[in-house]
Amino acid sequence: MRDITFRGGGEFPEPGGEADALVDARGRVAAWGPGARRMLGYAAEEVLGLRADELLYDPADARDLVRRWDAGARRGTLVLRRRGGEPLEAEVWARPLTSASGDGPWLVQAAGPEALRTYEFGRALLKGLFTDSPFHIDVFDPQLRFVTQNLTERRAGVFRPSEYAGHTMREMAPPGLLDFDALEARQRRVLATGEALMDTEVVGHAVPGSPRDYVWSESILPLRDASGTVIALAHVVSDVTQRVRSRERLRVSNEAANRIGTTMDLWGTARELADVAVPGLADLCYVDLLDSLFPGGEPTGGREPADGPEPTHGPQPSDSPEPTDVRRPPPLLLRRAAHAQAAEDTGQGGAGTVKVGEADVRATAPGSPFADALAKGESVLLTDEELLACPAAVGPGPSPGGAPTPHSWLLVPLLARGVALGAAVFVRSRSPRRFEPDDVLLAEEIVTRAAVCVDNASRYHRERTTALTLQRSLLPQRLPSPSAVRTASRYLPASGHTGLGGDWFDVIPLSGARVALVVGDVVGHDLQSVVTMGRLRTAVRTLADLDLPPDELLTHLDDQMNRFLDERGDEGSQAPGATCLYAVYDPVSRRCLLARAAHPPPALVSADGTVDFVELPGGPPLGLGGVVFEQREIELGDGDLLVLYTDGLLESRDQDFDTGLRRMHHVLSGTSPAAPPQEVCDRLVRALLPERQQDDVAVLAARVRGLAPDRHVTWKIEARDEMVGRARELTARQMARWGLEEESFTTELIVSELVTNALRYGAGPITLRLIRDRHLICEVSDGSSTSPHVRRAEETDEGGRGLYLITQLTQGWGTRYHERGKTIWAEQTLSR
Repeated sequence: MRDITFRGGGEFPEPGGEADALVDARGRVAAWGPGARRMLGYAAEEVLGLRADELLYDPADARDLVRRWDAGARRGTLVLRRRGGEPLEAEVWARPLTSASGDGPWLVQAAGPEALRTYEFGRALLKGLFTDSPFHIDVFDPQLRFVTQNLTERRAGVFRPSEYAGHTMREMAPPGLLDFDALEARQRRVLATGEALMDTEVVGHAVPGSPRDYVWSESILPLRDASGTVIALAHVVSDVTQRVRSRERLRVSNEAANRIGTTMDLWGTARELADVAVPGLADLCYVDLLDSLFPGGEPTGGREPADGPEPTHGPQPSDSPEPTDVRRPPPLLLRRAAHAQAAEDTGQGGAGTVKVGEADVRATAPGSPFADALAKGESVLLTDEELLACPAAVGPGPSPGGAPTPHSWLLVPLLARGVALGAAVFVRSRSPRRFEPDDVLLAEEIVTRAAVCVDNASRYHRERTTALTLQRSLLPQRLPSPSAVRTASRYLPASGHTGLGGDWFDVIPLSGARVALVVGDVVGHDLQSVVTMGRLRTAVRTLADLDLPPDELLTHLDDQMNRFLDERGDEGSQAPGATCLYAVYDPVSRRCLLARAAHPPPALVSADGTVDFVELPGGPPLGLGGVVFEQREIELGDGDLLVLYTDGLLESRDQDFDTGLRRMHHVLSGTSPAAPPQEVCDRLVRALLPERQQDDVAVLAARVRGLAPDRHVTWKIEARDEMVGRARELTARQMARWGLEEESFTTELIVSELVTNALRYGAGPITLRLIRDRHLICEVSDGSSTSPHVRRAEETDEGGRGLYLITQLTQGWGTRYHERGKTIWAEQTLSR
């Protein structure tokens, strides 16, 4: 059938089938292929000359088939009849042929379900690879010339469809796309060996002339004919730039984790940072640290955290935001700590102009990006154009010997605990890639790790023992929150010191819903001052538990200070002096007792806005011995604000104490009477302190609130035994009024035991008081000063179990003494 051709220009709209047959113009079988014999079981001699419709399982289907073909359809599903008579459903399509005689024979092809499924899968595979695939696919002949490309490669815009066929990659690709010699060597290797070359990473430029390079994953696959001969090569290429970049960054990150911080040495840590960065991240890296970090200095930082250097500000109340320290940082002085660069780039980019150990004066020059990075605590990325605008600061120097000029600079500040310790500079010159956002994140990651190590090394070499002692004993980490007062505090260490100081404060809950406020100041800024302050603060809390009045407490504290001096022996004359102010507020009586030992007087801001300083006898400093302290009692209304402080808030080199008092009065007068205590502390600190105060400062503000009359009740108890029952009856009624019936039985038992003890062992007059605060407080007062004590009664004893029961039933109990006798109190936890 050499004279038979296909209509339609030789295109094949459908693939070859599982079975092939030729049907002439009369509808009879003219040729029968081997596939048809295998599918239906007929030999050629059995079907040649038969009408084609006789091969249908239902000959009536022929009319429908002719009608569909006349309508233009050339494909459909038919049921054929096998030689044994069994039906076989198959996909059948026909192609009209033209012969020299003009007859119209048909090439009929059929495929069973399995063959059709295989064909569809193959068609989908080809469509996926050459139409929908995201991969770039090229096919080359054995002479390394293009045969075809998939649509993805064509869409890339590197080649025009009319150009690529018959040409090599070297002839058609733009200059600089990739290394063509290496590509052709890989192609010839696959042609020679017949083995696929998989996942080769190739570096090049997707856009010629672009400074950004790409990485492609290239696989070269041999294509063989039926005999196994390699007749073509298939290239499958995908963009793996991000994967490779991520792998490189991960390697640098892991190397940083293993190599940075191996020693507690500033110079060594900076050198480790620079060595890790080159060449994995940059072609050149140098590290500048604050001069104050090195021995003999202290980091004052280019940037302080919002609440000042932690943890030395002490506690803040939970209901107030942390204040912002608006003082300006001191001038910066940076010193070169390390630098590293690729061997072929020696002398580049300004790193060589400043030697390790020298001050980098350019970094702090006006307009330097260093100052901006350290002030904001943010990385600064500069291009070559931006660097030309500030060459005096960190601009690139001349490139000796034809070395590449730096084109991308990245400055990352070293930050630890919110304080700027210096900056690391990364430079790229030989690498064509500029720093990308992911490079900035990587640089910040390794610099953050180095900053922590630098900070640790610096702290380790600057009196680490002192810092640990400070953390343990300087200030309470969290103030209690009694219902009688709402407190807030601020503590600022002196500038230029390592956070050491003798200023301190405390809030101490006492019995009877009372609260003690204390502020003290030990002179000095060394370890001795801190230790003395810690011992005094501990002594005050111990004496406060004894419920001593302020004047007696200061007397005992003065004795304690003398013992401290005696323990130091010959060094006692050099021991620091100390001042203290102690106040006790009673929310039931709304009265406050105060006494001071040479401490500045407290400020009182009334609820109506009136400001005054409480007049108190000054008293001598602690430690003189043989002195008498005097106390004063004042009445406070609800909403009154008491401000206690140390002299560092008022005195400075440029301001005496009296001027500071006047300025403080002015600040408090301009503050709203309803301002939260924290706001008052913040305003005082901002308004009164200079940029660099010479002394540490402690401020404690307390807004008082008395207990409502219905929250406490007092009864006089006659000295008769039957009054114990009367006390229980009064207690039960009051508990019912308060809605505390569940606690009534326990409270009645406590009252019974306390009143019984007062009747048996005390003296008149006897009073009973119940106070409902956050806890229920029972107080029994009598005129005797005999101190009660708990004892374990024997089984045969008829009494002696009262205080033991109270110990078991209450949260705490104790005794406080006064001029007319004593008061025994017991606190009971409320269930709601």
